[in-house]
Amino acid sequence: MHSYAIGDIHGHLDLLQAAHARIAADMAVHGPATVVHVGDLVDRGPDSRGVIDHLMRGIDRGEDWVVLKGNHDRMFSRFLRAPEEPEPGLRPDLSWLDPRLGGAETLASYGLRNAGDRPVKAVHEEALAKVPQAHRDFLKERPVWHRIGEVVFVHAGIRPGFAMDKQTETDLVWIRQPFLEDRRDHGFLVVHGHTAIPAPHHHGNRVNIDSSAAYGGPLTAVAIEGRDVFLLTEAGRVRLLPDPG
Repeated sequence: MHSYAIGDIHGHLDLLQAAHARIAADMAVHGPATVVHVGDLVDRGPDSRGVIDHLMRGIDRGEDWVVLKGNHDRMFSRFLRAPEEPEPGLRPDLSWLDPRLGGAETLASYGLRNAGDRPVKAVHEEALAKVPQAHRDFLKERPVWHRIGEVVFVHAGIRPGFAMDKQTETDLVWIRQPFLEDRRDHGFLVVHGHTAIPAPHHHGNRVNIDSSAAYGGPLTAVAIEGRDVFLLTEAGRVRLLPDPG
């Protein structure tokens, strides 16, 4: 059994389309399989709306795509529902419209201008008018984890030592420590994003595939066979070997 995963997209439709093309080329050799997107569809990049449209259209035409919820997707949904409501996991001095988080870029893709420089109430009212209900429903309905065989896919990671049915959504979309430092075998390989690094990295018990597309880096796509992970390149598969440390 094999599967595929795509890292944090952050509004980069062109990178997402290229990742899907690499996966299609691999499927032509190895056969079709589920493609899991590990979340953070929106924010920072130029075309969050286009990313959501692309994923919705693919699912509607029958593509075997799983799209998980990331913390940025949840912040977008929360802003649309109740912009004054705090986001668990986010520092209290920040809001989704802070320039460091990229919410204004997401709203710009829906035609809202200068969202970070205007009163929140006015921005929220305009967002409700311009963000299609279908997009709002799609984001709200995203699952927060998915398992295929020996692999659990999740946006941020898991709370070590807790069964998957005991995990909180906030941990699954926000956690860093103690997950990133934990070297134990979780009973499955965890494939995740959320923590941006220069290139995908296999830590033995987890694989981080957030290769910093939000900050000008590439968008990683991997193929997974059992617990073997392969980076998909224009030239084909390159095996990601576990870190011996």
